[in-house]
This record gives sequence, C-alpha cells and structure tokens, in this order.
Amino acid sequence: MPTETSDEKKDGCFHALVTAFDISPRNNIKIVLNDFNAQVGKEAISFPTTGQYSLQNLMNDNGSQVIQFAVLWNMITGSTFYPHKDIHNSTWKLPDGVTLTLIDHLLTNRRHKSKVMGVRSY
Repeated sequence: MPTETSDEKKDGCFHALVTAFDISPRNNIKIVLNDFNAQVGKEAISFPTTGQYSLQNLMNDNGSQVIQFAVLWNMITGSTFYPHKDIHNSTWKLPDGVTLTLIDHLLTNRRHKSKVMGVRSY
C-alpha cells in the first residue's frame, strides 16, 4: 500500500482489492494480510471493526480507508482484536528507536472471527 503518494494510487490499491472480492465466491473465507501502512486507532466509531487493542489512539488516512473497506465487506481487523504485549502487536519501530506502531493488519470475515485465535507479530 503506498504511503506518501497520491490519493489516486491509494484508491487504485483499494479498488483492486474490492475488485478481487467482487469476483470471489461469497461463501469463501476471506483473509487479507497486507502492509496497509495504516494506523488504526481506538476511536469509538471504529470499535466494532477494530476491537480495543490497537497501539495507536488515532487513525491516519490509510487507517480510515482500511476501516471503510472492512465495514463494506463485514470484516474485522484481527491484529487489533486480541490482547498481546506491545512488542508482539507492533510491526514497525519508528527511527527514534522507542515508538512502536502497528501498520500491518490482518482482515477476516466477521462471520469467521471465532476461527482466528490471535494475531501476533514477530
């Protein structure tokens, strides 16, 4: 997923993802694991989709696009639904060497949420 590029490139990536979902059979279990460069926050509006174990308090633009996609396809972000130590939730350490952030996410169908036991990063 592009980070600091034009909105057209970001929209193109999400459009390709939506197209892939459109042509796949509806009853298949769908799992999306991607480096979205998305910080998904703990805002109340996104809670049903994200859970309560995000590392960030606020979401960035890519995070809001991930949430919109998840809501559209009735998915959850498994990477923020399960409690783990911050070291196992983080997928990127900022250059300051201290700040951990979660920018890679696993999305899965809400219907199959019980089949995901947990998501950890190494």
